[in-house]
Amino acid sequence: MIDRRLLTNFDWKILLLISVIAALGILNIYSASASYSLAGTSYPLKQFSWFLIGFFLIVVTCSIDYHILEDLAYWFYGLLIILLLLVLVTGKTSMGATRWLNLGFFSMQPSEPMKIVIIITFACFFTRNPPAFLLGLTDIIRPLLILSLPALLIVKQPDLGTATMVCLVAATITLAVGIKWRTLVTVFFTAMPVIYIAWNYLLRVYQKNRVLNFLDPERDPLRSGYHLIQSKIAVGSGGLAGKGFMQGTQSQLRFLPEQHTDFAFSVFAEEWGFLGSIVILLLYLAVILWGMNVAGRCNDRFGTYLAVGVTAMLFWHIIINIGMVIGLFPVVGVPLPFFSYGGTSMITSMIGVGILLNINMRRFMF
Repeated sequence: MIDRRLLTNFDWKILLLISVIAALGILNIYSASASYSLAGTSYPLKQFSWFLIGFFLIVVTCSIDYHILEDLAYWFYGLLIILLLLVLVTGKTSMGATRWLNLGFFSMQPSEPMKIVIIITFACFFTRNPPAFLLGLTDIIRPLLILSLPALLIVKQPDLGTATMVCLVAATITLAVGIKWRTLVTVFFTAMPVIYIAWNYLLRVYQKNRVLNFLDPERDPLRSGYHLIQSKIAVGSGGLAGKGFMQGTQSQLRFLPEQHTDFAFSVFAEEWGFLGSIVILLLYLAVILWGMNVAGRCNDRFGTYLAVGVTAMLFWHIIINIGMVIGLFPVVGVPLPFFSYGGTSMITSMIGVGILLNINMRRFMF
């Protein structure tokens, strides 16, 4: 029999909030893809289908006790590592990157669910190995090893954006556990030579160009700097109230690349202007504050770390994507949660919301 307290503590308001964001995203995708001449392609319908699948996965996620995830954490981690290795061996290559794995009846991007899995794994690790006071240098060696393997495999694809997200989420959980200032300073100075080596020997030319174009967008306006320049034109031309639905010139005339995926917010900002953008930001702010509230009210260590990780995942996606399209960050392949087109991203974000709802429902039991 289902405990009535679980249904009582189910937060229907956040589900409605997520649905509103997704609905605005589908409407935006309809506008962004209206000028596409791809026969038989319906991006809004596909996005709606992924949302329904994600909705079902929220129900499934909420139906089990989230503490089971602690027992399965390292199994999930091992499975995703195997899938990431298979991507490098047999994955589908598109536009110079090998990120997709064909599983027969569907394709998946293993780096996306790795964001959730690294959250579960880090939450499990710090729950079972709590520091006596604050984390010292020796305390973070094993977590760094756990993080480094998937991060390197994702960079190898190459997918620097997702690898950065995985690292940021793991770092946020580590900071939530508590870390000594001396350890932070040591890690910072240790990272300097690592960044130097990565810049000179690991990063590809187009990845370096993204950083250089961030510093100077006009250095190559027709090639590597084109995305950022067109995005800033779209956002800026929206003005206060925007040009109107399906009236954005940058998107309808297809000046803006990847306008239904990574640069979906640029389309929205051009059509709905500053006021519309503020509405979206406030909706996202409500989601993040709710996630922080779930983490703060949780009564057990594993649930708290889990909630912090999921909230951090959503937060960093929002900050980096919107910062990217307005020129505050280099261009990276990071979608806007519930808003940008993409099945794997939608499902990963919806599972994250399901985990937060799960924690919120069961907080009274521990």
